[in-house]
Amino acid sequence: MRKTSGGAANGKTVMIIRKFRLQRGWSQEQLATLSGLSVRTIQRIERGQRPSLESLKSLAAVFETTVADLKEESDDMSHETITHQEQRIIEQVRAIKDFYSHLITYVLVNSGLFAINMFTSPDYLWAFWPALGWGIGLLSHWASAFEVFDLFGAKWEKRQIEKRLGRKL
Repeated sequence: MRKTSGGAANGKTVMIIRKFRLQRGWSQEQLATLSGLSVRTIQRIERGQRPSLESLKSLAAVFETTVADLKEESDDMSHETITHQEQRIIEQVRAIKDFYSHLITYVLVNSGLFAINMFTSPDYLWAFWPALGWGIGLLSHWASAFEVFDLFGAKWEKRQIEKRLGRKL
C-alpha cells in the first residue's frame, strides 16, 4: 500500500482492478478506452493512487460488477477477491515486465552511445564506461525481478516485522 497525495490507497482495490483487467486480456489503454478514463488515470490507480468514486463507477460498469466489489467493502469473501498468492504473482510479473523495459532501454541507449563514440572518437572507447556502470544496475534489477538472490525478500521482511513486534505474525 502506498501513500499518494490523495491519501493511502486501498491495496485490494488496486489488485482487483488489475486482476479484472488481466483476466480479460486488456491493456491499460484498452481499459481506458472502454471506461472513458484516461490511460494516465488507469496507470495511477494501478500504481496505488486512490480512485475517485466516478472512476470506480466507470470501472465497475466496464467490469460488470459493483463499486463495492471493486472496493472490497463487502464482508463476504466472494470469488473475485485476490488471494495472497495471486497478489504476489501479479507483483512478480510486474517486476519482470519492468526489468524487460529496463533492458530494452539499456540496449537502445547504449547502442546510441557506442554509435556516437565510433563517429566522434573511435580511438577511445569511452561508451564502455556508462555501459559497464549501468550494466551493474541492470544485473541487480535482473536478480531482484527473477528472485535470484532473495536477500531482502518476503521471508526477511516477515522476520524483521516479528522481531520488532516481539511475536509471530
